[in-house]
Amino acid sequence: MLYVCPTPIGNLGDITLRVLEVLRSADLVAAEDTRRTRKLLAHYQISKPLVSFFEHNELKRLPALISQLERGETIALVSDAGMPGVCDPGYRLIKTALAKDLPVRVLPGPSATLTALVSSGLPTDSFLFWGYLPRKPKEREQALMQIGAEPRTCVAFESPRRLKATLTAAAAILGDRKIAVCRELSKKFEEVTRGTATSLAAGTPDAVKGEIVLVFAGAVPEIAPEEKKADGRLAQIKEPLSQMLAAGLSARQAAGIVVSLAGISRNQAYRMALEIKKTGRA
Repeated sequence: MLYVCPTPIGNLGDITLRVLEVLRSADLVAAEDTRRTRKLLAHYQISKPLVSFFEHNELKRLPALISQLERGETIALVSDAGMPGVCDPGYRLIKTALAKDLPVRVLPGPSATLTALVSSGLPTDSFLFWGYLPRKPKEREQALMQIGAEPRTCVAFESPRRLKATLTAAAAILGDRKIAVCRELSKKFEEVTRGTATSLAAGTPDAVKGEIVLVFAGAVPEIAPEEKKADGRLAQIKEPLSQMLAAGLSARQAAGIVVSLAGISRNQAYRMALEIKKTGRA
């Protein structure tokens, strides 16, 4: 069995009981960085064989790990932090194991992406995970232009060394678009800074330390010409509606009178009349 085990993104106390159980029972732990994983295991008094499994050796390690899984051994796959396979090694091993009908179980756990998304205060009902933004300026600007056109909230990882340059480019491209800069999530110096692209670019120092997650507000859809006309007609009937309601007409009666004059639907007029009665003002 291959277990995909999320590990803490900063605070060691965030590991789950199930992950600890798997780490204690596994025959082998495949780790992105054996030094970091050894510290994690030592913290919880776990001693297990470790093998390095990272970007530059995963193709080389893959056959041996698959052979061990085929023999029925249990392997725990971990990355430095968060969910293996998401901007971290693991995808190829998971894909190969599934292709060979070997059992794979993914455990839930810490996620920098979701933690930053919820911390941002931006809409969470639909979002796009961007991964790491491109390193080269032109490619990064193209990515930011795509993010600028995206109606969903976007989440992206960024290096602290490039944060100032990225926010400066975002200010030029996105202007007053809302962004949250999430730094060192779950750690002692956790910091979430929210503001516009312009204000964040101006307030961010050149030198920044820590793990960075950026969350971008989605683009606001442009109002279609017909919708603009409807909004204008609604604005014109506010005062007449208010006067009729003040004279004692019901919301339904007042709506019925103005609907033929304004060229809007009866439901729109009725809803506005109810709102005026509720708030007491046009």
